[in-house]
Amino acid sequence: MSERALGRALLTIARSAIGAELGFRPLAEASHAALTLPAATFVTLKHSGELRGCIGSLKPRRPLGVDVRENALAAAFRDPRFPPLAVVEFEATSVEVSLLSADERLEVHGEAELVARLRRGVDGVILEYGSHRATFLPQVWETLPEPRGFLTALKRKAGLPDDFWSPRVNVSRYQVTQWTESEFPESESLLDESQR
Repeated sequence: MSERALGRALLTIARSAIGAELGFRPLAEASHAALTLPAATFVTLKHSGELRGCIGSLKPRRPLGVDVRENALAAAFRDPRFPPLAVVEFEATSVEVSLLSADERLEVHGEAELVARLRRGVDGVILEYGSHRATFLPQVWETLPEPRGFLTALKRKAGLPDDFWSPRVNVSRYQVTQWTESEFPESESLLDESQR
């Protein structure tokens, strides 16, 4: 099966899980050979072009289909930055699924070297220091295109000062394969009549 077929299956699982939680009839069952393999995903929701929820997994600890379903529900109803998604928002909320590659630890000798090694628009980044941890998906480069600003915002997200650096900071990078509902023409719309 194609990568496109996998993306459609993952988007179907995500939208169907959210819709079922809101009382809509579920979409047709999604199937793909990869759904049973361990994988890490993020599900991002947008409403009127603005972020409405984003939750994910950094490590492949459960089957892909389960991971997407659970992250979709968490993004819709348990993202602490937003109130739970309401029925009236469902149809106008778009779903995006990101499938993460394995992460790669970056051995760097200082913040300047890290900034120089980040690949704009390609790398998702995980920053860890003690109990502080944060990640940005590669899509965040669209709003934070400069590597230094990207890293500063990531430190802030982790609860660290903008100018913080320590030799004990752990940084990893990963890439994603991303699918959005807008990639599918209206004839392939996931929000079919049974859910409207």
